[in-house]
Amino acid sequence: MPLARYACRMIPDPRPPGSVRPAAAINEEIRALWFRAGGVLATDVERAEYARLVVEWAAAVRVEQVGAEAA
Repeated sequence: MPLARYACRMIPDPRPPGSVRPAAAINEEIRALWFRAGGVLATDVERAEYARLVVEWAAAVRVEQVGAEAA
C-alpha cells in the first residue's frame, strides 16, 4: 500500500524545519526499529516510520557530505 495514505497517521516531527540530526543517530534509530520489529516490518506504522527515517537519514548524509566538501 502507498505510504502517502498513512502519512496523516504519523506523529509530527517536533524539530524545527531545516534542522538535521546526525546520520549516525538516525541510523541507530533505524537499527532499533528493526530490532523492535524482530527483523520484519509487519505493520503499516512500522513501514511508515522506516520510510520517514530513511528519508531523514538520506538528507542528513547529504548535509554531512556538503559540510565535508566545504571543509
